[in-house]
Amino acid sequence: MRVVRDDEARELTEQNEEKTISKVVANSNEELNLNGAELLIHTKNLPQRLQRLALLPWFECWSQQLKTEKKSEHTIRSYVIAAKTFTTTPLPNEEIMSWNEIKEIQVSELFNRSNPNNGRIDSWLNTIGDLRPATINARIAAITHLLKWMGYTIPEWIQRPARSRSLPRTLGKNDLQKVRLAAIRSEDPIAFPVITMMLDTGLRCSEICNLDLDDVDLEDLSALVIGGKGEKDRTVLFTNATLDALDAWRPIRNARLKNCTREKDQRSLFFSSRSRRLNPRSVQKLLDRIADASDIPRTRLSPHVLRHSFATGLLERGADLVTIQRLLGHANISTTRVYLEIGDQTLREIYHRAQSSISIAELESENSETTEEITESAPTIK
Repeated sequence: MRVVRDDEARELTEQNEEKTISKVVANSNEELNLNGAELLIHTKNLPQRLQRLALLPWFECWSQQLKTEKKSEHTIRSYVIAAKTFTTTPLPNEEIMSWNEIKEIQVSELFNRSNPNNGRIDSWLNTIGDLRPATINARIAAITHLLKWMGYTIPEWIQRPARSRSLPRTLGKNDLQKVRLAAIRSEDPIAFPVITMMLDTGLRCSEICNLDLDDVDLEDLSALVIGGKGEKDRTVLFTNATLDALDAWRPIRNARLKNCTREKDQRSLFFSSRSRRLNPRSVQKLLDRIADASDIPRTRLSPHVLRHSFATGLLERGADLVTIQRLLGHANISTTRVYLEIGDQTLREIYHRAQSSISIAELESENSETTEEITESAPTIK
């Protein structure tokens, strides 16, 4: 695999930005009819890379930049929510503008409006102070991206709240057995292959929904995850349990394929009862039904709980963190390291398993066998 040097990486980044600029400018060339003096007024404070975008709607330009960076739909949606709350926060004696109005203002105007020194970011932080620490951090990350895109830096005095690092929720062995049994007995034929594969591979909900038939190698017992979180590709492995589940699912998939009218869904591995690609909402509804059948609270069974159970199981069976990181698709091993934080109940289970004492009957039996061996091996005196 060829390693990309720093200068090549910078060149690629500049090319991506140039593509973004050219794409947006091409759609608005007819509207730009200013002389040099007027253009200079609007662009004099902007970073050089944004000067060609000075008179264009900022939101369209920024959205295109996020797509160029291959941000996921979920991330883009989160960033837009943060940008909406930030840009619509009014300053004292300032005219209140709606989000629809804000989205249409020019890049140069938003550049002035978003200046970190004008107090808007302070007012905005006050409005989100009651949110959960994780949500506040996500909002600040989004605005940090927006400010950097416009050439600003986030003020050093802005402190992100410390996150309470909760341990991943997992299922115990008994609950896992109940879930597997409920999936086998379920009237919905998709329950068994989906749940088996999630427990066998640790796939995210979105990843299992996006799997195509061509992504799965039944002979190699592996699947290729294309465009996972952060647009990363990786290979996951599975066992014969998943192979058997997929074999049982194949005739049902073929039957549903005949009723599939969406061309983009026809290569999907999993079809819903309406012959469409499985979606995350359907998966959660499926797990709710399985939770009811397993006598487990719905709040304790989710796609991520199955993913955590997969990772914890690997760790308990001796897998190292790097292996788990690669299988889960974590960009940073610090994310994987959270599985080392063992909860009290898990600690007790491991302790009692390791320290399980031998019963008195077994000890007496072993002692008797040892005595007999010594007697037999002892020399006899004639």
